[in-house]
Formats: sequence, structure tokens, C-alpha cells
Amino acid sequence: MKTLIQQGIEKGIISFDEEQKNITYIHQKKTRNYTKPEELVQVDAFLKLIFEYGYETQQIKVNESVKMGVDNKQADIVIYDNEKCEQPYIIVECKRNGITENEFQEAIKQANSYAAALGGKFIWITSGIKDDYYEIPTERPLAIRQIANIPFKGQTEAADYAYVKGGKTPENPSFKELEKVEEGELVKRFKTIHDSLYAEGYTPESALDEVNKLIFCKIFDEKKPRKKGEPYLFQTFTVKYPKGVSDEERKRIDEKSLDDLAKRIQDLYNEGRNFDKNIFDDTITLPKEKLRTLVKYLEGISLSETDLDSKGKAFETFASDTFRGHMGAFFTPRNIVKMIVEALPIKNTSRVLDTSCGSGGFLLYALDKVRRQADEYFDVKTESVKHHQFWHSFAEKNLFGIELGNKIARTAKMNMILHDDGHTNVISTDGLLKPEIYKERFGNDGFRFDSFDFIVTNPPFGSIIKLVEKAYLKEFSFGVKPADWLDMKNTAVKNRDSQSTEILFIEQCYNFLKEGGYAAIVLPDGILTNSSLQDIRDEIEERYRIVAVVSLPNDAFKATKAGVKSSVLFLKKHTKTQTEAIRSQKRKIETEIKSKHRYESSVQKLEKEKAEILKNHRGFINTTNETEKKEIEKKDAFKEWKNSVSSEYSDKISSIKEILQDEYRISKQTQLPNYPIFMAITEQIGYDATGKTITINELVDILPELSRFIDAIENGSDSFFVLALQ
Repeated sequence: MKTLIQQGIEKGIISFDEEQKNITYIHQKKTRNYTKPEELVQVDAFLKLIFEYGYETQQIKVNESVKMGVDNKQADIVIYDNEKCEQPYIIVECKRNGITENEFQEAIKQANSYAAALGGKFIWITSGIKDDYYEIPTERPLAIRQIANIPFKGQTEAADYAYVKGGKTPENPSFKELEKVEEGELVKRFKTIHDSLYAEGYTPESALDEVNKLIFCKIFDEKKPRKKGEPYLFQTFTVKYPKGVSDEERKRIDEKSLDDLAKRIQDLYNEGRNFDKNIFDDTITLPKEKLRTLVKYLEGISLSETDLDSKGKAFETFASDTFRGHMGAFFTPRNIVKMIVEALPIKNTSRVLDTSCGSGGFLLYALDKVRRQADEYFDVKTESVKHHQFWHSFAEKNLFGIELGNKIARTAKMNMILHDDGHTNVISTDGLLKPEIYKERFGNDGFRFDSFDFIVTNPPFGSIIKLVEKAYLKEFSFGVKPADWLDMKNTAVKNRDSQSTEILFIEQCYNFLKEGGYAAIVLPDGILTNSSLQDIRDEIEERYRIVAVVSLPNDAFKATKAGVKSSVLFLKKHTKTQTEAIRSQKRKIETEIKSKHRYESSVQKLEKEKAEILKNHRGFINTTNETEKKEIEKKDAFKEWKNSVSSEYSDKISSIKEILQDEYRISKQTQLPNYPIFMAITEQIGYDATGKTITINELVDILPELSRFIDAIENGSDSFFVLALQ
């Protein structure tokens, strides 16, 4: 379909210079700067008046002079009642995309003043993403009347409403069908609505919540069954005044118009909530005036028909910016999400879970992957039912998400709705609970341990779970401090007082995965490198096959206000038999090494020797007089000597331990199952520290090799990579 610009050029109505910097309105021989944002909106409105509203080029003038007292100003567009341009009929005021709501309200006043000066009957104010229409009164009360649309050529009155199923009819050419929009425009609409609320005292999260509710109502209205020619409910209607109405009666009619709109939106909201009880648990809180203002930003677009990727990315961009900028939350950048999901062999029968789903990015990419698989199997035009069923069944039954933050979880659900469902399996709760609690609270038994094929997640970093606050900590193996195999003083296993959330999520992923299932987790590098976390790495080694480690740049999360150096860890859950075999073999190695080096007797000998030296003060002052000993032990010099002796023997024992640990590592390498691990280090992943897109994305190069590696594991040919890595 040709754009308005293309039609305008072909019809000889407008033209551009070679550099596309200037536009000429040919019938007036007026040239304007096309690089100005306002001009883009103006030419779009100008061409709509011709190609959509039916007005002749000769009866339209751009940048028409308006005498305002002693000043001369310019109305952006004036439509006259005929081609002789004798009487102004419609005044159009054009503003750039992205103006605030307050600026838009000022534009309404400006257009009204132009109409009063010129004598126009209607005004149209547009920013490209919002349109307001008014009729100028010819008799009292002298208050402009809001209408659904300006009249088309040949009409003298505004229609009751503008948007109907099927668009214009022979009886009323001013009717419109909802339009698809591009990603960038949708972001602007969402953001302008949010900023308008934020400017009036709503918190960022409550503003986002109200935006979510409006989007929910809008989508539900679009999906309601209606006959051709029936109006959509999510729109403003023309306000009707009877002839000779008084000011008091006019105010009553205006108030009723607001009440009617609020009731239509609230009825949509209630009907939608009854149909889908898992999204909202409160009511719309917007004042009626504000509700009407915000409805105007969405009424003319079709969220159902707009491209899934465009509206999904638009919403994700808008929501992520809100959380990151105002709420301290951050989401995994899209390039990382894409690499993770594309590397895994997810298909439409796979069960997929994100235990910390945020706004749903991982789930949406998994859905997109399956949707593209549907394209391979079914023609979307001739086999649309099978195509839809293929991926929609996956979205409805196989995609699961858990998010602690209620408002973020709600945003994830809305994100899923915009992508045509899957939201019923997104729940707002703690991702470290047991499945029985999820079933009890949400009536959803899909969150079962040992049942998921894939877990893709970026758990929260740095938070600490304390045993005194969360009793479930003692139920996690990673919530227990294991005895070190060389610890002779205290071999008892202890409950930890606290543990990092990211460590507990590693275990929770294990709990949810079926045997042979994959987890891909974004983790801080400390888990891979800190010596204090060796026991965690030992547990990972026993429970999982370590498939891959993809190291991310230092600034991978800097743009999202998170500066922790991270990597993506790919893991494949062992069978219970494999885990027990590994543990048994490790215990055997430990026992053999301690026996070989007579570890316990050697350490006991050193401890006994140290005790004897300290007891007799040997090497300091040798004495058997107990009174003299006690006096000596009070002196600082003795205490320093005692500490040096203890340190000397601790070093001797540590040296023995180091020898045994080194031998243990070597023995594990030769006696435990040997397999290749895919390793990759990235420096550039498609964006810089500020979040700005750059051309180099090494994840794109890593992805096919990692996919090939995982495929080799699945088909049993990964031994090939052992040769390749040697």
C-alpha cells in the first residue's frame, strides 16, 4: 500500500529537493523545512485532508496568515468552504510528536483563537499520535464542542463517533477503521500517556499500572465480536448540545459525556476481568477528564492488527525504560535474551519456565521462536488455523513465568497479551517457593518440580535471603553449609544464616527441570571464581553437566544500572543415577587421598606438637614453674610469639591441604566423567555502556557454534568437540 507521501508526489501535490530536506506544497508554491518535526506532522495532516477527507487541493492553504490584534501569526492549515477560498471552514493546528499533554492543551487554545479570528467552524489539533476535534459555536454558549471527527467534504455535521468495524460506509464516509502503527509511534503513545500521568502526581509504577489497564481495555474491545459498521467502544463520542442550550445545561451534558465514556471503559474492564481473572485485582483509578484525554492516544489504532514484534518491542521498550528509570529494576538486554533462547532446542512441545521473568522477555523470545517454527510447517494464509494452533497452544500451555514484583508481573502479562496470550501462566510470587504453594494460591498446577525442559532466567543479583526471614532457606541444599572433606575439627553440616538469591535460584532451577533439561542462567562471575563459593561449584558439578559459559563484557548491564560482571551459564540436569555416581566417586577419591597421605594422623601430629610447644613455652622461655608461666602469658611479647607459632603450624597444615587439594583436582579430572565445555568471551555485544546500538555483536558469531555444540550433546556426537578443543 502506498504511503500518503508517495501518493502526494505521484499526484503532483508535493515535491522534495534531492536531499529530502525541503518540501514544496506545489499548489501554493510554498517550500518548507522538512527536517522540522512539526512539518512531518503538518504534511501528513495536509495529505489526509486530500486523500482521506476528500477536500480539493485548491481549497487548502498551509501556513495561512492570521491577524491577531497587532500581531500576524500563521495557522498551520486552513480548509476553506470552496475552491475560491472565501470562507475558512476548518483550522488545523499541527504539533510535533512527543509534546506533553499540557502543551497539547495549549495548542487547542491556540487553534480556537485562530478559528475565532478567521471565522472557522471546526478545528483539528494533531500531534501525529493524538487528534482532537472541536466545533466552534455560532451561538451561545460560546464554548467549543468536542466532536468525534471533523466532517468529510460534503458533510456539514460531525458523526456521533469515528471508529467502526470496517471503516467508512456509503452513508458516512467519515467513519474509520482502526489503523496499524509502527513500533516507534507506539512507543511514543505509551510514553506520552505514562508521562502525562507521572506529571500529575502518579508514581511511575502506578502510572504504568493505569497504562496497562487502558491497554487491556483497548485489546478487549478490539476482540469483542461486532458487526460491520458497529462502533468500537474504546473511543470518545461527539458531545451533542440541543439548540439554545444554557451554560448550565451544557456543563451537565459535558459531565454526562465524561460519565458515559468512563462507564464504557469500566464496563470493558470489568468484562475483561471476568473473562480473565489472573491479571488485575483492582479498579481503574483515572479521573474522568484524564481518562478521556488518554483514550484519545489509543482510540484510533489497532493493537490486535499491529505487527506482533512491533507492539511487543514497543511495550517492552516503554515498560523497561519505566522500571529502569524510576523503579530500580532492570531487564536482560534483548541481544543476550536472543542468544540464549536461540541456542537452545526449544520446540512447541517443550515446557519453558523463567523463574524471575521480569517483563517477560525470555518467554516472548521463546514464543517468537516457536512462532517461526510454525512458519516452517504451515502456510500462514492457507493453513492459518493449524499455524495458529501450533504456536498458540505452546503459549497457552507450555510457557510459565514467576515474578516477585506484582506490578512487574502484571506488565509481563500485558506483554504476553500483546503477543496473543500465554499470560495465564505468569504468576506474581516468590520464585523460590514450592509448587504446592503456587497451586494453592493461584490454582495453577503447571509449576511442577522435575517437569520443565528449559529454564531461561536472569535471577536477581546481590539480594540476601535470611533464615530468620525466610524459613524455606533450610530446605535448600545451598542453604546449608557442607563440611569440608579436609575439615577435622567440625564435620557437622550447618544451616546457613543467609544465602544469595542467585545461588538459591541455581538450585531452584534444578528442582524445576526434568532430567536432561537445560537451564540457561545469567549469573555474576563471582559464582564461577570466588574461592569461598567452591562448595557451590562442587554441587553444580554433581547435579549438572556444565554445557557452556559465555562471558559477557564488563559493561553488559551498565546501561540498566547494574554493574556486576556476569556470564551466561548453560547447564544440563544430570539423572539421579549420574549425580549419585559422581558423588560416590568423589567420596572415594577423597578417602583414597586422605589414606594415602595419612592425612588425619599427620594433622593430629602437628596439632599435638603445636600444643606441646605452647604449653611448655618451648622456644620462648622454657620453665616448669606454673606461677612463672602465668605471669609470662600475660605479656604482649608472649602473645605475639604464641600467634606466630599458631600461624606457623596453620601454614604447615595448609600446605598439606594444598597438596591434597591439588591431587584431588587432578584425580577428579581423570576419574570423573570427562566432557567438553563450550567457552566464549565477548567484548562487544551490540550496544555500548549507555545502551546505544553499535555494529559489532559477537553473540551473533557465537550463537551458531553454541547451537551446534548443544545439538551435538543431544545427538551424542559431542565427542567430536573434544578433538576440536585439543
